[in-house]
Amino acid sequence: MGTKRVNFRLPEELVEKADVAAEVSHTDRTDIVMEALQEYLADVEDDERFREAIVELYLDDEIDFDVLQAFVGRQDAESVRASKSLLDDGEELAADLAALDDEA
Repeated sequence: MGTKRVNFRLPEELVEKADVAAEVSHTDRTDIVMEALQEYLADVEDDERFREAIVELYLDDEIDFDVLQAFVGRQDAESVRASKSLLDDGEELAADLAALDDEA
C-alpha cells in the first residue's frame, strides 16, 4: 500500500496528546494518527448503516468499485456491482419502453 501526504488541522490539545503518546510509545505522531484512524474505520465498517451508506454512494456513482471493495470486502462488492448492473439494465429497458409508449 502506497502513502499519500495529507494536510489537516487539529486542535492543539489533541496534537499535544498525540505527541506525548508518540514519545511514550517510541513512535511518531503520524503512526499515532494512522493507528487511531484505522481503529475508527474498523469500528464504522462493522456498522450496518455505514455499510449501507457506502453501497448507496456506489450505486449513485459517487465512489468507485475499488473504494466500495475496501469497505465491504471483495465478495460483497461483487454482489453489489452485479445488482447495480441489473438495476442499470432495468432502467434502460424502462426508458426504452417509455419511448415506445410515447411513439404510439
